[in-house]
Amino acid sequence: MSRETVVLGAGMVGVSIAWHLARRGRSVLLVDRLPPGRETSYGNGGLIQREAVRPYTFPRELSKLLSSLPNRRVDIRYRWSGVLQFAGPLFDYWRYSSPRHYARIIPEYASLIALSTQEHAPMIEAAGARELIGKEGWLEVHRSQTELERRALEAEDSARRFGVTHDLLDGQGLALKEPGLGGGLAGAIHWTNSWSVADPGELVAAYARSFEQSGGEFLQAEVRGVRQAESGWRLDTDQGGIDARDVVVALGPWAGSWLRDLGYHLPTFVKRGYHMHYGTAEGQRIDHWLADADIGYILAPMRAGIRLTTGAELAPLDAPSSHDQLAAAECKARELFPGLGERLEAQPWKGARPCLPDMKPVIGPAPRHAGLWFAFGHGHQGFTMGPATGRVLSEMMEGEPTAVDMAPFRAERF
Repeated sequence: MSRETVVLGAGMVGVSIAWHLARRGRSVLLVDRLPPGRETSYGNGGLIQREAVRPYTFPRELSKLLSSLPNRRVDIRYRWSGVLQFAGPLFDYWRYSSPRHYARIIPEYASLIALSTQEHAPMIEAAGARELIGKEGWLEVHRSQTELERRALEAEDSARRFGVTHDLLDGQGLALKEPGLGGGLAGAIHWTNSWSVADPGELVAAYARSFEQSGGEFLQAEVRGVRQAESGWRLDTDQGGIDARDVVVALGPWAGSWLRDLGYHLPTFVKRGYHMHYGTAEGQRIDHWLADADIGYILAPMRAGIRLTTGAELAPLDAPSSHDQLAAAECKARELFPGLGERLEAQPWKGARPCLPDMKPVIGPAPRHAGLWFAFGHGHQGFTMGPATGRVLSEMMEGEPTAVDMAPFRAERF
């Protein structure tokens, strides 16, 4: 089997890249061990976060670091095996989170976030997926007045610099928006130009079907190895060999380890996460996606039920599941929304976010191999930034001017 381009990884990032390349007339084969949208992209909070111009930092305040040591927080949990395995990247993550570095990173990161909804829009239309999309925004709920005021100042700055839109709600305004929430809340920021997705995995699958309608092909296969060949690249899979001129690595949390055999030792690490779906008590509902921002989880009214997604767990990618973080989030979620019902699944879903220390993805050509391209490390925002990544990487591969400056995203920075 021979293809002009093979894209490895059928999550939101890989599918978006394949979609854009096929639209440019390339012969594209998309390869994954599972159907499109069934790994990391399946389990997220279901938001296209146009407002997310500030990536998540490593905590630097001593009080927050000390509060993490008992390992009972909802937003962050750790296992010593994960901390030790990722010690180098985590130290660099802490270093890049300093005010001096972070001030430079924000506009670079925001350049891709700013393309998010505008690049999802044509893919949604082509995929016939409008019924999955809500454009009512989402609510960042705060229990602390101090935190609400701090975030309101950041929201104003984001509005001025990056075109983010929002409304500031006090406790009474929040109660009018969501009357089913518990009391004692300071208020919320209503992010108004971000979109919600009722079934994230199905949106990725719809994009993949649109890709196939454009002439692309999908192969469900396990890639066992890759090597340079006379005409480009040779991939060995459990479904046979594949020859390609170009190979795009969009393997999310698996990209770092997969590339080591080619001599690339990028400082990747993962933040794992869990979700569970819940019913609601009779007569109770929530109408918006909600983030309990001072605690660190999301409640999302999806097709499958109310999805509760946890914060981050620092643990090895394949370590056994631990459900304590989800249980702690559930207790807090029942305070926030007393109408939260019973669990709808026997076991929580587990996945991992692919991260790099400077909070930005790697997007662009491999430094030492012609025809090898990278697109991974999107952290919490691969679902949001996938279509923008597809656009800019396809522009790079075709030798076209890119929508944004891609120098901050190249692998050479490490």
